[in-house]
Amino acid sequence: MSHATTHPRADRAARGVVPVLAFSGIVVAVMQTLLVPVIKDLPTLLRTSPSNATWVMTSTLLAGAVATPIMGRLGDLFGKRRMLLTSLAVMVVGSLVCALTDDLVVMIAGRALQGVAMGAIPLGIGLMRDELPREKLGSAMALMSSSIGVGGGLAMPAAALVAQHADWHALFFGAAGLGALAMLLIVFLVPESPLRAEGTFDVLGALGLSAGLVLFLLPITKGSDWGWGSGLTLGLFAASAVVLVLWGVMELRVKAPLVDLRTTARREVLLTNLASIMVGVAFYAISLVLPQLLQLPAATGYGLGQSMVVAGLCVAPLGLTMMFTAPLYARLSAAYGPKVTLILGMLVIAIGYGTGLGLMSAAWQTIVISVVVGAGIGLAYSSLPALIIGAVDPSETGAANGLNTLMRSIGTSVSSAVIGMVLANTAHTAGPVEVPTMEGFRASFLIATGAVAIGLVFALFLPGRPRAAAGQHTQLRASSEEDAALARAAEALTGGFQGRVLSPAGAPVARAQVTLIDPHGRRAGAALTDDAGRYALAVPADGAYVLAATAAGHAPHAVSAVHRGEERPVEVDLALPGDSEVLA
Repeated sequence: MSHATTHPRADRAARGVVPVLAFSGIVVAVMQTLLVPVIKDLPTLLRTSPSNATWVMTSTLLAGAVATPIMGRLGDLFGKRRMLLTSLAVMVVGSLVCALTDDLVVMIAGRALQGVAMGAIPLGIGLMRDELPREKLGSAMALMSSSIGVGGGLAMPAAALVAQHADWHALFFGAAGLGALAMLLIVFLVPESPLRAEGTFDVLGALGLSAGLVLFLLPITKGSDWGWGSGLTLGLFAASAVVLVLWGVMELRVKAPLVDLRTTARREVLLTNLASIMVGVAFYAISLVLPQLLQLPAATGYGLGQSMVVAGLCVAPLGLTMMFTAPLYARLSAAYGPKVTLILGMLVIAIGYGTGLGLMSAAWQTIVISVVVGAGIGLAYSSLPALIIGAVDPSETGAANGLNTLMRSIGTSVSSAVIGMVLANTAHTAGPVEVPTMEGFRASFLIATGAVAIGLVFALFLPGRPRAAAGQHTQLRASSEEDAALARAAEALTGGFQGRVLSPAGAPVARAQVTLIDPHGRRAGAALTDDAGRYALAVPADGAYVLAATAAGHAPHAVSAVHRGEERPVEVDLALPGDSEVLA
C-alpha cells in the first residue's frame, strides 16, 4: 500500500505558525503584567480607594478565567484561527478603551475585555497540533505553553521603563499595537485548521461555568479585603460549590457539552490538571516576592534598594529561561516522555525555591533564583499540553487545553491570595506604611515548595509512556460479526479511501477510529479498524480530504489525501506515532 504524503500546507505552517503563535501568546502575557509597575499608584491615578483599584486587576483575571474554556470550545466548533483572531481583536478594543480613560468603571470594563485574550494560549496549542508536522510539534507546543511566562518576564522591565518615563496610558497603546501586529501576522501566516468538533455550542453550560468560576475566584481575589471569615466570602464560596455541582450534573446530560467531564475525569487528564494548579501556584510566587524584595529600601536591613526598572530586569531571566527550555524539553520528552519531563521540571522548581531561602541578600542572587525556577517552570509548563493532547480526541484539543490553561490560572489566583495574605500578616509598620518582612518572603517560598511537592505526587501517578506492543494488547475487541461487516464493506467499496492503521513498529492497530474530514473542515465519515487494522471509508465527492486516526495507547495522527474520481479506493495507510515521535 502507498502512504499519503504531507500536504504542502504543512511546510508553510512549519515556517509561519510557530513564531507567530508564540508571539501571540507573549502578547497576551504582556497584557496580564502590564500594570504591575504602577499597581501601587492606581488609587491615585484613578482617584479611588485602594480596594476599588484592585478591581482593575481582578476584572482581567475573572474575564480570562471565563473566556479560556469558552474560546477553546468555540475554536473546536468554528475554527481555532477565527477564534484566536476574535480573542486578540477584543483585547485590542479593551486596550484602546483603557488608553483613553481615567474613569474607574470604564477602566475595569476595558481590562475585562483585555482578559478575553487569555483564550489565545489553548487556541494556539490546538492550531499547532492540527497544522504542524510531527517533528516540529513538541518544541512548538512547549514554546506556546511557556509563552505566558516568557511575556510576563519580559514585560515587567519594559513596562517599568515606560511607566517611569512616559504617561501610564502609553502602556495600553503599546498593548493595542502589539495585539494588532499579532492579528496581522496570523492573517497572513497562519492557516485555519480543517478539523472541527461535532455538535453545537453549549450556551447554558457556558453560562453555568462562567457563574461558578466568578463565584469561586471573586472571594479568592478579594478575600483579604473582605475578610476570609466574612459572610460575603464564605457565602460566595458556598454559592460557587452549588453552581458548579449543578453545572456538572447538567454537562453530563448534554449531548455536546462545553466541557466533556467524562474525558476530564480520565486519570491522565485529571492528574495533569491538578498538577497544573500546583505549577501555577509556584509560578506566581516568585513574581510576587522578588520584585518587592528588590525594591524595598536597604534601610530595612534586608531590602535591596533597586529601582523599578532594575527590579524588572532581575526578574526578566525567569521568562527568558522558560523560552530557552523549549528545545531542551523536546529532546528530554522524546527520550523519556512528557511525564518524566514534568517531574523533572517540578524537581528543578523545588531546588530553585529551596536554594532561594538562603539567597536573598543581593540582586545577583535573585537572578540565580529566577534562572533556576524559570527553567523548572519552563519544563513543567511545556509538558502539560503534550500530556493533555495525548489523552483527548483531536476535535477536543481546544476545549481540553482551555480547561488546562484555566487550571493554571486558578493556581496563580490561589497563589496571589495566599501569598498576599502571608505577606500582609507578617508585615511590620515603617512610618505610615506596612512593609513586607523577610519572614514573609521565606514563608512564601516555602508555600511554593509545598505546592510543587503536592504537584509532584500527582505527576508520579500519571500513566507512563505507552509501549507499542502493550498498546496493541489493550485495544477493545469487537465481535467477529463486526469484523466481517467491515470486510464486506471494504470489498463493496468502489471509491473512497481504504487502508490500515499501524503502530510505530508497523503492527496493525485494532479498534482505531478513522475520521474523514472534507475540504470545508466538516466530518464526512468515520470507521473503526478491524483486528487486522483495516478501515474503509466512502467519500461524498471528489477532492482533498484529511484522514485522522486515534487509538488508545497511541498519539493521534492525521494525513491529507486526494480522491480524483477513481472507481477503486485510494490506498492510504496511517502510521500512529508514539510519544517520542510526536514530541521530537
